[in-house]
Amino acid sequence: MFNIYFKIKFGSLIALLIIPTAIPEGGKYQYPWLEQISRQEQLMLGCDNISKMSRSFNTSSLDHILVDHKHKLLYCYVPKVACTNWKRVLMVLTGESNATNLIDIPASLAHSENSSLKLSQLDLPQAQSCLKDYTIFLVARHPFERLLSAYRNKFMDSLPSSKYFQSRYGRHIIRKYRPHATISDIKSGANVTFREFVLYLLKEGAFSNEHWTPIYNLCLPCSLNYTFIGHYETISEDAKTILNMVGAPPITFPVTRYGHTKERLKYYFQQLSIHDIKALYKLYEPDFKLFGYGLEDLLGYDLA
Repeated sequence: MFNIYFKIKFGSLIALLIIPTAIPEGGKYQYPWLEQISRQEQLMLGCDNISKMSRSFNTSSLDHILVDHKHKLLYCYVPKVACTNWKRVLMVLTGESNATNLIDIPASLAHSENSSLKLSQLDLPQAQSCLKDYTIFLVARHPFERLLSAYRNKFMDSLPSSKYFQSRYGRHIIRKYRPHATISDIKSGANVTFREFVLYLLKEGAFSNEHWTPIYNLCLPCSLNYTFIGHYETISEDAKTILNMVGAPPITFPVTRYGHTKERLKYYFQQLSIHDIKALYKLYEPDFKLFGYGLEDLLGYDLA
């Protein structure tokens, strides 16, 4: 029994990969290629339907794509979509780490500038050659779940990285979007509310930091020919599929989800008006359309 993976270039079939089917626990066969066809079709339809459509790019706009020459693999990392663990995987694949348990690789090391080669570090002909010949993938997540995860991690946690965000962005947000903010509130920057954060995005845009910049802008999915579209909701299965596709050594992808973001989504979005939600949806509309996400679970109906 085999799985079939289609690599689709908008409008035409350009590549076909066949690898053995994985048999999950429970004895039933999985057909990830079938789901992949659906995701690729969703991406193509989304790119056709959004007015921005494809964008030109140069090497500097490929800063989020990491390179593994050994396995001919390109990964566009998206913050708050398991990118720390994928960076750990890339470190093992490229020989930057010999860790057998990927969680042993410190997150700070995985995110360091020297941990992975970026496509933007290559000259344009080299980058174009990689984009043509290598397997390239990204992992998507529900835009509002990703946004809430970024908010909770950067404005509610007490980690050193969170302190930076509270100082860099929190002070500005409180000063500008909290009526009658006290001096101590502004000086701290540590107690930004979710609605204040959303107002900041709606008034000033979603491009000030990669943690809340839309995937559409980070990974250029309407300009680049992605071989595989992963989803956060099926990260374990998708990771196995991707690693099998490139002939990677046995690697157990670490799944570390402790935030329960999906369960908390309604609680936080109840702090917003329907006007706020519609405006926020508009801000992230390309990601909703490109990757097949909606608002039915949150609102009971979709805005698309």
